[in-house]
Amino acid sequence: MSLIKETEKYITKVIKEFGFEIDNVVLEPSSRRDLGEAQINVCMSLAKKYGKNPRELANLIVSKFDDRFTNVNIAGPGFINVSFNEKYLLPYLNKSINDFDRLVDKQEEKTIIVDYGGANAAKALHVGHMRTANIGEALKRLARILGNKVIGDVHLGDLGRQSGMVISEIKKRKPNLCYFDPDYKGEYPKLEITKEELAEYYPTASKDAKENPERMEEVRQITAWVDEGKEPYISMWKDIVEVSCEVIKKTYDYLNCDFDLWEGELSSLKYIKPTLKILEPYMYESEGAKVIDVKKEDDKVDIPPLIVIKNDGASIYATRDLATIYNRITTYNPDEIWYVVDVRQGLYFEQVFRASYKSELVRPDVKLAHYWNGTMNGKDGKPFKTRDGGVLELNDLLSQVREELSKKLNKYESEEEKNNILDILTVATVKYADLLPFRTTDYIFDIEKFCSFEGKTGPYILYTMVRIKSILNKANVNTCEIKSIYGDTEKDIYIKILELSRILDKAYSEKTLSYICEYLFELCSLFNKFYSECNILNENDIDKKSTYIALLKLLYNTCEKLLDVLAIRIPKKM
Repeated sequence: MSLIKETEKYITKVIKEFGFEIDNVVLEPSSRRDLGEAQINVCMSLAKKYGKNPRELANLIVSKFDDRFTNVNIAGPGFINVSFNEKYLLPYLNKSINDFDRLVDKQEEKTIIVDYGGANAAKALHVGHMRTANIGEALKRLARILGNKVIGDVHLGDLGRQSGMVISEIKKRKPNLCYFDPDYKGEYPKLEITKEELAEYYPTASKDAKENPERMEEVRQITAWVDEGKEPYISMWKDIVEVSCEVIKKTYDYLNCDFDLWEGELSSLKYIKPTLKILEPYMYESEGAKVIDVKKEDDKVDIPPLIVIKNDGASIYATRDLATIYNRITTYNPDEIWYVVDVRQGLYFEQVFRASYKSELVRPDVKLAHYWNGTMNGKDGKPFKTRDGGVLELNDLLSQVREELSKKLNKYESEEEKNNILDILTVATVKYADLLPFRTTDYIFDIEKFCSFEGKTGPYILYTMVRIKSILNKANVNTCEIKSIYGDTEKDIYIKILELSRILDKAYSEKTLSYICEYLFELCSLFNKFYSECNILNENDIDKKSTYIALLKLLYNTCEKLLDVLAIRIPKKM
């Protein structure tokens, strides 16, 4: 339990001992550090409830405080200001140096499935996939350190027109393959296709199909056969998806995105039948299709019915999403399912969620939530495009960032060492830039700005971490302890660390990593100020030096954990 939470419980107990009813006290950071480090603002509400003078009530409460506080004073009509007594503060900080969990307030454990990533099989990942991957991965890690059991699912888009496109292109280039021989009677072999071929096939077929109606019709027909599970097309497509996943996984691995499940629309097909059995009583026919009415009386906008089965009897994206929910509920029994998906699918997810609750596909106490994100734009304020107007591939963006960072690095002992540092820096740059804005905010990705080693950037954070680690290595101290507080900047660092539990709770509550990014920047800025004020390694006072090294260990270990939440690694040197 964090010191803040522990203190709030203590103050609540003190107030209740006077006979006042109160749920809990919130210890707020003080905006007036001359008055105290924290403030208690309950006296006005209690005074109103019990018909008492708030300042007299404040005096009554503080009269029962023990010596865990110093500089206790009352401001204005009844604001109680306190500072922490070092004899309570320092043992807590010392125990927290190697025990991050002491800084965190764990939640009651829930099982949560996070659906993020959303890559499309046989297509290259583009910049639009980066935010869902970065946000989803970090939210998953945040939920875990707060005590939840979390399952991450990439949920591939592995059905749809891309299947028809790729198989159509294979047929065009290799028409003599047995899959396209109507008289072939033997067992179909595993399709041999390389990553290089796959990268070329889809864009080529897509371009040709847009210009050639006959080609597009062939694509539609093959797509329908794949959706229906017709052989050999479904087996060919599964082999294609397998190769595609290798390519997709390589990029996600580079971004430190680790999925527990590599499932998708194909995985859901076997659950469609039992899902439709549950949905059947709630569906009705409309223009040949089967739909579920999901509107509510208090809707302020029109929510159309959800189409579950098309008029030709085929399943669609919604059918497969509902079947996926069925599988997740029956297999994992989650308390919550989070969808980290683009804002443009907001209406669709509202329809799917309502249909799920209405049909009792999920229990009312299971939370289905769509945590959407804003877009990442270029300097012109519009979504990133290539020079010819196409969507920029994610690997191309990463290459551009890596190239910019390469200009800023010094020479290293080996090219391998430099490349390793560049890889870590590239991921840190894009992740920190991507997670710094509030989740729902659109932002401009300025490569030169975000590659800077100054300001709110990934390189600045990592440079600070490497500097701290370098000092710790040079100090070569096995045991250290915070003996006392010798300066204002030290105290500022300790008080900032006390705020961590509240920062994590706020980030989790609002499902945004922006608070953690800002907090990391503030901690790093405080360290750099402290570093400029103190000659850490050459300090002659033994107690001071021990304290300084202990402070750095606490700071480094705390930031290392937070960077891991953001899926950012720290290089050994820069």
